[in-house]
Amino acid sequence: MKLLSRKTITATAAIAILGGLSIAAAPTQAASPVVSSTAVHADLTPDDLSKLPLTDRHLTKQERANLAVVLRAYHVAEGNSLDVNVFVNSFAKDGVFNDMVAGQAYRGKALGDVLPYMANLFPDVHRDLKRITVNGDAVSIELSIQGTFEGPLQSPAGTVKPTGAKVDVPTADFWYLHNGKVEKFNCFVGYSTMYAQMGVNFDWASAVNKH
Repeated sequence: MKLLSRKTITATAAIAILGGLSIAAAPTQAASPVVSSTAVHADLTPDDLSKLPLTDRHLTKQERANLAVVLRAYHVAEGNSLDVNVFVNSFAKDGVFNDMVAGQAYRGKALGDVLPYMANLFPDVHRDLKRITVNGDAVSIELSIQGTFEGPLQSPAGTVKPTGAKVDVPTADFWYLHNGKVEKFNCFVGYSTMYAQMGVNFDWASAVNKH
């Protein structure tokens, strides 16, 4: 993998450019019908649970409610059902979203600023939820972020024009809730994979010049 020189941008800084992208990825209705119902219901029914890749389906009422909050947050972050207020209100007053790989934290209004940016970059973005574990107030999810690179990406070297490339990025999300609100959301995104699939590979100047 070719890295940029110090005159352009370091690999760490490159990762930070895409910081927060993962949050707006959510399952489509076709891929995960339960998302539609969790957008309006505070609890999950046995039928809802049967459609999810849960490691343990014997959830308490509190665990079902916590999972519903998380799935609703994903749903309102989709490009075709974007609702910034609902997403932000899923968090506690001092709640935080930590992009662990990029080393960035989002609080308050910044939680909502991430969503439109992601929808512009990958308008059809969605998540393939592979494995969900609920343990009390903690919800852990193994997933893959999928979408089409159709919006311009601003970088320190210039604008990377969209290529229509498909991305399928390994990701892990860890949600921590209290009293029905998200106190902390830690997200780990495979940015190296995402960049490679977008045709960037940390070489911003090359990606800009070839268009």
